[in-house]
This record gives sequence, C-alpha cells and structure tokens, in this order.
Amino acid sequence: MSRRTAPLGRLALGALGIAAVIAVWEGYKAVAPDTGVVVGGTTVLPRSSDIAMPHVWDMFSRLSDPVIGTIGDTMWQTVLDAGLFTLRIAAFGWIIGVVVGFALALVMQRFTIAEAAVLPWIVLSQTVPLIAIAPLVRRWGSQITIGGFEWQSEHSVAVIAAYLAFFPVAVGVLRGLKAPDATHVDLMHTYGIGWWRTLVSLRLPASVPFLLPALRLAAASAVIGTVVAEVSIGLRGGVGRLIIEYAQSASSDPAKPWAPIFAAIAVGLVAAAFVGLLGLALKPYRRSEIPA
Repeated sequence: MSRRTAPLGRLALGALGIAAVIAVWEGYKAVAPDTGVVVGGTTVLPRSSDIAMPHVWDMFSRLSDPVIGTIGDTMWQTVLDAGLFTLRIAAFGWIIGVVVGFALALVMQRFTIAEAAVLPWIVLSQTVPLIAIAPLVRRWGSQITIGGFEWQSEHSVAVIAAYLAFFPVAVGVLRGLKAPDATHVDLMHTYGIGWWRTLVSLRLPASVPFLLPALRLAAASAVIGTVVAEVSIGLRGGVGRLIIEYAQSASSDPAKPWAPIFAAIAVGLVAAAFVGLLGLALKPYRRSEIPA
C-alpha cells in the first residue's frame, strides 16, 4: 500500500470494523433467544429482547426525534451540545495532564533520585478509585479563592481528567527520553554539550515514537475521566449526566440511552483524531512507534 492510499485504507478498515460490529449485533439479536443464552441456570450471553438490545436503525432514527421536555430540540442537537461540552472539558484536562506528565518525565530523567522517589507514587496514584476522589476534588476546589476567580464544577472535572491523562504521558515520555543509545549520549558529552542542548537535539526527537502512543492513551483517559467525573459530581450539560438521565427511560424507550453513548464514542474519536494530526506534524521523527 502506497503512502497516498494508506489513509484511505485505514478509513476503509475503520468503516469495515463498524460494519462488522453492527453485523454481529444484529446477527446475535436475530438468532439468540430474548432471555439470553442460559447454561446451568447461569446467563452466559446477554438478552436479545428489544429492551435490552434495540435494533441499530432504531437507535439512529431516535436521534432525529424531539426530546421530551424541550421546545424544538431534537435528540441529536441535545447530544451534540452535550458532546461539545464534554469535549471542551476533556481537552482542558488533557492539556493539563500532558504538561504535568511531561514536566515529571523531564525531572525524573534529569535526576535519578527523583525517578526512584516519584515514579512509584505516579503508578500508585492510578490505583485510587476515580469515583471516590471526584467529590473530594470538587469540595477542595470550592474552597479555593484567588482574587475574583471562582472554582466551578467544570474545573473539578478537568482536574479529574488530567489526573488520568498525566500518567501515560509521564511514563511514555520518560521511556522516550531514555531511548537514545548510550553511544549517542556519550558523543554529546564528548563534545561538551550540556543537558539542555542534549535534550533538545537528541532526547526529545528520540522520544516521539514513545510520545504519540502515550498522547493517544492520555486523550482516551481524559475522555473517560471527564464522563465518569460528570456522573460522580453531578455536573449537568455533559455526556456523563445525559447517560444517567436517559438511562431512566430505558424500559419505555430502549433506544434513547444509546444516544449519549454514541456521543461519548464520538468525543473519543475526535480526541484520537486530534492526536493523529499531531502525529502528522511530527512525521519527520516517526521512524516507528513504540506501544505505550
């Protein structure tokens, strides 16, 4: 596959993957019993009733229907607004997470004692339940007063998103900064080149194959953190809260709860596409990519 046709090939594979998911969904719904597959009294495969698994075309047609309780707004307009709201917060959290993760990686690469002291805590930080700390972040943030600045619930959600996003960046960039061969580093030292110039000329370009996967993972983590934090804090306007609200209508309107789920998927795809654009900008340094 040539370089010109490679993007089209990837798009075709993506479309084929979506079509395969739809085919599996509808195929299982067509052959499986409404009560699901039960073995020895245990349900091993989900129910296929219209309430549990509505048809794909019902889900998409529901997007064009009006939203109950609003004037003139269709489902897709409400979901689009919620998706943009969540995307804005996730992007803010992603930027914070990238900056913090990059700074930690630089410090840990520069000072060995810092890596030994900080890296275990960075790993340990990801074991804390997100639902448990979200209300605490909101409470602590509400007590912050700097001049005329007032802490909003949106800021708490962004902090939670950054909390998840900084980890893959810190670990990935640290691996990348250590990627140059020892002979190349020794050569820089031989010519008397200091740490800063070595960082800019050697270590940062060498870290790109590690950086891009870490940024993609950080983008996905920021979206997940934003949606979960919106639910935990109770922030209205985003996809997370919309999922909870629409889930209450699952029994009477089974296609409705899937609308905000599609929005969350779309937000994740937009975040991944943005990182892909960054990858195009860094193409001269992308000889290969190292999985995060």
